[in-house]
Amino acid sequence: MSKIPVYLMPGLAASAAIFERIALPEAVFETVLLEWEIPLDQETLPDYAKRMTEKIKHPNPVLIGVSFGGILVQEMAAFIQVRKVIIISSVKSNLEFPRRMKIAKTTKAYKLIPMSLILNIENLAKFSFGAKVNQRLKLYEKFLSVRDIRYLDWAVEKVILWDRTVADKNVIHIHGDADDVFPIKYISDCIVVKGGTHIMILNKYKWLNANLPEIILGTNTNLDQEDYGK
Repeated sequence: MSKIPVYLMPGLAASAAIFERIALPEAVFETVLLEWEIPLDQETLPDYAKRMTEKIKHPNPVLIGVSFGGILVQEMAAFIQVRKVIIISSVKSNLEFPRRMKIAKTTKAYKLIPMSLILNIENLAKFSFGAKVNQRLKLYEKFLSVRDIRYLDWAVEKVILWDRTVADKNVIHIHGDADDVFPIKYISDCIVVKGGTHIMILNKYKWLNANLPEIILGTNTNLDQEDYGK
């Protein structure tokens, strides 16, 4: 039996290293890690998604995307035949955006974000923000691989301006109930991971490793988190 190809797309500016703890059974799945490309001048999100599908070398793959990567794999699925699309810590339409993101779209406040700060995480880490924030900065320093300001400006704008208003009912959505970027109160029709934060791909990897295989294979169609274990 041929293995099921599973392509993993990281979140905004992140490297595929965020999947270092994700281990699917090698007898059943062939895992392929995707990385962000620098966008072309004036490149739309659909055009970028189409270009990213050139990296897909298997027919009928499973696409799994985290955060902005979840938005991207949904766009990619418009151009190729896929077995399944799974998003983690992401959204299925702009109706699931929190209020602050909707305000940012209306006011164009996202254009005021100093991307140079993101490019200089090392400088931020020199200041004392407390243990919790410094721990998160260390994670960012390790996993944020795309420091290109053109990419960051493009990516933030493409998230805020994402125009999908109707969710694809076939998309499987895994979401943490403690996500502070996309709060659970705005999310519908998802598998809820208790205690899962926006970076649960890193700290809820045991849950994901235990449950992703049957979610991919469709052997359990009940979306109750309890049915997928803790």
